[in-house]
Amino acid sequence: MSQKPTKIRWVLGILLFILGFVAYMDRVNLSVAGPMIMNDFGFNKVQFGMVQTFFFVGYAAMQIPGGMFAESFGSRKAMTIAITCWSAFTMFTATASNFLTFGIVRALFGIGEAPLYPAASVLVAKWFNKKERGVANSFILAGSFIGPVLAPMITVSVITTFGWRAVFYLFGVLGFMVALGWWLIARDTPEGHPLINKAELEIITGNEKETSPMKKIAPWKNFIGSTQFWAIGIQYFVTDYIMYVYLSWIPIYLMEAQKFSMKEMGIMVSFPWLALAITTLTTGFISDKLVAKGVSVFKVRTYFGAIGIIVSSIALYLAAGSKVPNVTVAFLTLSLGSLGFTFNASWASCNDLGKEFTGSISGWMNLWGNI
Repeated sequence: MSQKPTKIRWVLGILLFILGFVAYMDRVNLSVAGPMIMNDFGFNKVQFGMVQTFFFVGYAAMQIPGGMFAESFGSRKAMTIAITCWSAFTMFTATASNFLTFGIVRALFGIGEAPLYPAASVLVAKWFNKKERGVANSFILAGSFIGPVLAPMITVSVITTFGWRAVFYLFGVLGFMVALGWWLIARDTPEGHPLINKAELEIITGNEKETSPMKKIAPWKNFIGSTQFWAIGIQYFVTDYIMYVYLSWIPIYLMEAQKFSMKEMGIMVSFPWLALAITTLTTGFISDKLVAKGVSVFKVRTYFGAIGIIVSSIALYLAAGSKVPNVTVAFLTLSLGSLGFTFNASWASCNDLGKEFTGSISGWMNLWGNI
């Protein structure tokens, strides 16, 4: 009688979902609390925009180093350190007292969160075979996009009851709990996990063989000469630019331009992110099915990436021209939701191209998305 495979890799997939969820909850909280923070400190929109920018400076600067750290020391350690650091600076956000301290804390928050996605990509490359990587990558992405679905409602509720500072204390503590859970459950490789059995190991490895031993330094010269290397960077620049418009400014836009109340905004701003989470999971499943049926991996990644950006751009243009608030929200939902095609294709491409250097490639791509 054949041995029934364990499901450890899918447990890690669920944990990745939770990590992505917490990471984006912590990002969105600042945007939702933005109107109160601007009022308390007298920040104008330019100043508040600069506070948001400080995060991206720290985050972008540490993308490639974060990926290389995960390759060298393992995803378990890299992600535990990342979660712990960004959770600490989430809490420190509540202690900020002026423009300078806000900027410093948010830059350090960005540095702390930077290794998360490259390290997760390294984990996916080691724990999932190529026919499962579309779904595997969709776990942390979908969790990331569910964060902004729930964050506005939770954050608004906490703010109206306890004030905006309480939000950052609450989610900082949550982050520490998640970091502990990740450290206790995760392992860098399937072979190193005490609960996995041989049957699941065979599913993970399949017929894939390492063609060379792990190297310490990624072959950047070879990567730079690859068209795909540059394509995924440019594609992700466009994709993340659109997404960050939603992440940073849509809550304020819905309240000021579309005249939604804070409670209404908390609901309306959730629809685009829910659509994005659903699309990401769905396209991950579909892309894996297509690859399993023999469709070229390159074609699947390329077509999915292009579909997402084209549909999103058209819908965003229509949203900008709409004068009806609910119709505007509908177009915004279609625009962000369609990017699920592109997000899934982008991260799976990092696994395809990077292989044992997935962390470096992921860091390169995510750097483009945050410059």
